[in-house]
Amino acid sequence: MTTQGIVADPDVMMGKPVVEGTRITVEQILEELGAGRTIEELLEAHPRLTREGVLAAVRFGAEVLRADVAYPLSKSVA
Repeated sequence: MTTQGIVADPDVMMGKPVVEGTRITVEQILEELGAGRTIEELLEAHPRLTREGVLAAVRFGAEVLRADVAYPLSKSVA
């Protein structure tokens, strides 16, 4: 699985996928978007982040969810 703009390095953020050139994890971006923050707010809060980086994080999240492994939820996440 490769998404352009997303990298994982064991020496950066414990190997979690991050936007290339930053220490901003895909997890953090998805959490903030899920909490209602806009892309513009993310860009303002993280000056090294780009719109392309945010979109790469979203694409990466979608790619991960298309993987062969399904993760059943024990309760609603709504």
